[in-house]
Amino acid sequence: MCGVFGVYAPDRDVARLTYFGLFSLQHRGQESAGIAVSESGRLTALRDLGLVTQVFDEQKLHGLRGSVGIGHTRYSTTGSSQWSNAQPLVQHGVARTVALGHNGNLVNETALRDELRAAGVTLRATSDSEVIAAMIANDEAPLDEAVANAMRRLDGAYSIVALSEGTLIAFRDPHGFRPLVLGRIHDDWVVASETCALDLVGAEFVREVDRGEAVLIDEKGLRSVQAVEPAGAGALCIFEFFYLARPDTRLAGIEVHGARVRMGERLAVEAPADVDLVLPIPDSGTPAAIGFSRALGVPFSEGLIKNRYIARTFIQPDQALRAQGVKLKFNPLAEVAGKRVAVVDDSIVRGNTTQQIVQMLFDAGAAEVHVRISSPPVIGQCFYGIDLADPDEMIASNHSVEEIRAKIGATSLAYLSHDGLVAATKRPESELCRACLTRDYPTDVPVQQPKLRFEPASA
Repeated sequence: MCGVFGVYAPDRDVARLTYFGLFSLQHRGQESAGIAVSESGRLTALRDLGLVTQVFDEQKLHGLRGSVGIGHTRYSTTGSSQWSNAQPLVQHGVARTVALGHNGNLVNETALRDELRAAGVTLRATSDSEVIAAMIANDEAPLDEAVANAMRRLDGAYSIVALSEGTLIAFRDPHGFRPLVLGRIHDDWVVASETCALDLVGAEFVREVDRGEAVLIDEKGLRSVQAVEPAGAGALCIFEFFYLARPDTRLAGIEVHGARVRMGERLAVEAPADVDLVLPIPDSGTPAAIGFSRALGVPFSEGLIKNRYIARTFIQPDQALRAQGVKLKFNPLAEVAGKRVAVVDDSIVRGNTTQQIVQMLFDAGAAEVHVRISSPPVIGQCFYGIDLADPDEMIASNHSVEEIRAKIGATSLAYLSHDGLVAATKRPESELCRACLTRDYPTDVPVQQPKLRFEPASA
């Protein structure tokens, strides 16, 4: 997961632009946030645990002066949620200092980490991102060559923003697992995980950073290096389409909201339900619920009210509140009483939340609760940057649809087909990574890759 943002704008407040860029990418990670800026070769970075609004205030932004900046908001997939893993990471090497933010996940970082340590490089964090920064910082070739050299050694998913030698750097893996886009504010350049970040800062979309491409931007302008040949037709993560990306983002030219509405419409054709109301599980289930409602000609209702501020505090509930479970996040409206309802969500992973929501609706008086999911069953671990459960924790990996229905207590349960999901994206199947739905991985992957594998034994 994670969101990255970068800007080269000598006459603008780059820290403020980066702050608002990260604010629009907050959905991609809520564990930590950070900004690094460079002015006349001097690099300054500030990062901490928390949301963007919790890490930064006016005074802190005022202290981040520079002509170029990068930012990151983190959802961990390698390394624990601790300050040392907050990004942008800063790596001081024998050749240069590098600040770097990473969206994705490497599958060969263990071997790379061992090589760096054997060469005497000190690694202080436990994320795969610091390996990438260390490779560039300790390569004595010119900057563009050092970036290209690192890219040729990396295996897995990486959409990167980096800052070194007063230069904004952006590069993307040859499969294009994670999105990375390039925009302009007049003569200034902006890089971001999603187009919604360009929209917020007033940047015009120019193009995607190509698969295997490195882009470097400095006072001389933009230059591009095709460091690695693109791999096949590409492997853009299909999870981005049905869950991760913001609805107003465009992925590979396709608006995400429209794709999700089409998923719901297709779901209504494949698995209709005789109901009185269609409810979304907000927020990611809402567009598909709209499509499902329209296609069935059944009224759409909020039905479940979401507390959108639950992630804005680190105060943990006591045991009595914890027992309320999902009610900390959702609460049903009285209008569901006596109604047959269809509840639309984007996915079921473990099934615990869905089970609680179904029970909550029955407790509120719903006569029937029909669950519809706008994706196929999630059965495979992601090695490319989505923090999914281990396969033995995924309810669909070892249960039939009927067994899942019984476990969650729904009146009926149906998933969108693979063909239906792909058709809704309007992208060829050959251009999409669907490994979490098929276990067919575009690269070689380790048999087991636990997130905390580099943590000290005492941690």
